[in-house]
Amino acid sequence: MNILVTGSNGQLGNEMVRVSGKSKERYVFTDIAELDITKLDAVLSLVRKEQIDVIVNCAAYTNVDKAEDDIELCTKLNKNSVNATLIHISTDYVFRGINYVPFTEEDMTEPTGVYGKTKLAGEEAVVNSGCNYIILRTAWLYSAWGKNFVKTMLKLTEEKDILPVIFDQIGTPTFAGDLADAIGWILDRRMTDKKGIYHFSNEGVCSWYDFAAVIARLAGNECDVRPTHT
Repeated sequence: MNILVTGSNGQLGNEMVRVSGKSKERYVFTDIAELDITKLDAVLSLVRKEQIDVIVNCAAYTNVDKAEDDIELCTKLNKNSVNATLIHISTDYVFRGINYVPFTEEDMTEPTGVYGKTKLAGEEAVVNSGCNYIILRTAWLYSAWGKNFVKTMLKLTEEKDILPVIFDQIGTPTFAGDLADAIGWILDRRMTDKKGIYHFSNEGVCSWYDFAAVIARLAGNECDVRPTHT
């Protein structure tokens, strides 16, 4: 099976490189330098050239990107009969975020911010495209790669004496390596026919403040991390 991984220089992409080393499947890794995923002809050309069976979309989007890019890409892939399964990474921000219990796949989506709204639009574009898809919603992703909360807190708690961090948002910090292992597990077992939306995170629960306080303590930083409202 030929697997294309986009965004390979990001948190999840780097962990997918590690996972590929233990797999018998053939992986093709790209980032913006090798493949601009908004250039549809380039994507289609690479997919055909490498005879791609599965696309794992690890490319990170910010709130300035337009969901229309996802719609156009999915529609173009579907209309041109690429027939590749798309594994698309989404987020808990597609929910309103007022629950204090884990969200299930059946819960109603209700994003409040731009990021969550564009991610939900991306999900809907994938679903409506007619392609074979697996959407994985995750939460509070961190790793040794790229930009993330853990690395930011390591820096700030080393530099500052006092650091206010919000305590009224809770979630489940999720190690990107564990998410990559889960994707690798799906691929190695050829489970790409399990079309649908799934949730994946690590276990446990904390606030951003709790998370920051533990990060500072484990790093040996004596910063006074203080809880504050959003």
